[in-house]
Amino acid sequence: MIILGVNAYHSDSSACLLIDGKIVNAIEEERFKRIKHWAGLPIQSISWCLANANLTIQDVDYIAISRNPLAHIHKKVFRTLTNLSMHKFIRSRFENIIHLSNIKSEIAKGLNIHESLIKAKIQNIEHHIAHIASAFYVSPFEEAACLSVDGFGDFVSTMRGLATSNKIKIFDFVEYPHSLGIFYSALTQYLGFWEYGDEYKVMGLSAYGEPVYLNEMREIVKLQSNGLFKLDTSFFTHDKEGVEMFWNNEKPVIGKLFSDKLIKTFGEARKEDIAASLQAMYEEAFFHLLNDTYKKTKVDTVVLAGGCLQNSLANGKIYKRTPFKKVYIPPASYDAGTAIGAGMVAWNKRGNTLKRFEMKHSYFGPSFSEEEIEFEIEKVRSELNKSGFIVKFIASEDVLCNKVAKHIASGMIVGWFQGKTEWGPRALGNRSILVDPRKKEMKEILNERIKRREWFRPFAASIIEEKAREWFDYYEPVPFMEKVYYIKKTKQDLIPAVCHIDGTGRLQTVSYNLNPRYYKLIKGFDELTGIPILLNTSFNDNEPIVNSPNEALRCFLATKMDVLVLENFLISSNE
Repeated sequence: MIILGVNAYHSDSSACLLIDGKIVNAIEEERFKRIKHWAGLPIQSISWCLANANLTIQDVDYIAISRNPLAHIHKKVFRTLTNLSMHKFIRSRFENIIHLSNIKSEIAKGLNIHESLIKAKIQNIEHHIAHIASAFYVSPFEEAACLSVDGFGDFVSTMRGLATSNKIKIFDFVEYPHSLGIFYSALTQYLGFWEYGDEYKVMGLSAYGEPVYLNEMREIVKLQSNGLFKLDTSFFTHDKEGVEMFWNNEKPVIGKLFSDKLIKTFGEARKEDIAASLQAMYEEAFFHLLNDTYKKTKVDTVVLAGGCLQNSLANGKIYKRTPFKKVYIPPASYDAGTAIGAGMVAWNKRGNTLKRFEMKHSYFGPSFSEEEIEFEIEKVRSELNKSGFIVKFIASEDVLCNKVAKHIASGMIVGWFQGKTEWGPRALGNRSILVDPRKKEMKEILNERIKRREWFRPFAASIIEEKAREWFDYYEPVPFMEKVYYIKKTKQDLIPAVCHIDGTGRLQTVSYNLNPRYYKLIKGFDELTGIPILLNTSFNDNEPIVNSPNEALRCFLATKMDVLVLENFLISSNE
């Protein structure tokens, strides 16, 4: 059975292909459009997924969409009729519904074929069901408590349940307008970060403050005895006025979410302290949800998804602040991941009993042959020569990794491109910029020369899996870089470039089995320096992570990186 999973007309539009319940490939449309969080119909992603598997749309049995316009429809209609002042918001929502309702014809138009050629049945999967499925159905668990938390989708912001075998049973949810995602986004805007997806900046800033406004935050987010929460919506605009949202074939834009009451409450308060208080309140609500979920399920395994699960600070505290003993968070817990979730629901609804697919890695995107890479290098050969770079082909992987490890140890900034593009927001060793974590100045150098981003944002560490317990206060493998842990005090001064001001670090554990070449590179650096860690940041410059060799070369030439590795091609200055 062939299933095409799609997240369409929503932020982080994406597509994936499942064959007999196994993920064959997956990618976000932003990697093709080169616009972060691109929202619309991911036609290039759909085309690539099919072509990569040597299929056409005519081969697909089901198209699973991670939105269901009919979910909670009576509540949507009631809110529409009782809030006519929200006309702009209502109009944008109905336009979105129209697109979803005509998804087959929209796909046909995008593929430039007649709609009659698409034989696949359409399955609309409720947004948060898709989120939960994107975690549970690819986890190693046969049974797990389930929690999804985000802004909102299909009129819901939070959903909880219990999953067993191939069944997901939902026991409660939080409806619009109450939302931890809206709460975090509104305060993110208030702090001056207006771009869609800027919440991660606030996480970095929070380490520089103290949660002195936590009591005020508790007046905004009110925890309930049933294990859920409510917002005091007078601090926000989305409930009474609605918020303008632009989702169609562009970068998502969300209008102002906070009201004047929020301004009066915090005034000109220190930004770092508000960020710390915001993070503390989010964690208080998050663990309130989780601990009550454990009480209701009595299961010590949990799967988590939704945009709020990109909050790696909170994720790293789950074992300390809840009774859960095993946690699974997929590499794309945010909206892109719902494409996989929708596809998995469609597969499991058929009652299939084949062994379930477990997502152990995130490498599901395009890869490129030696010939394709060489072709792209030749296109910019004159620019490389002019800048003093030479190109070498190194056939031996061991020789390549040892040479690059020496470059990194000598203080060079390396663009590292190999294998398949990662699925999700993190560069996990296939589309990465790598530097020496021992050099404190590397944070400033990367922020100023390459990344052009705020000074307070930390960088992540890639560490050999079996050495992680020696360096981090950590519990289990973290292959998707989704958790922050404390770096052991005796080790913090050894890796200042990946140690945040509060002694924490976001980490990715690297195993030989899942990424042998990247493992060999870090191992080579360890043998040279005694440090089994590299600073790993995404290969980009204020744009989506590079996908193709052409994009890697352009980013390399536009920034001040020292070395570029494209599979077995090593590009460096004339030695």
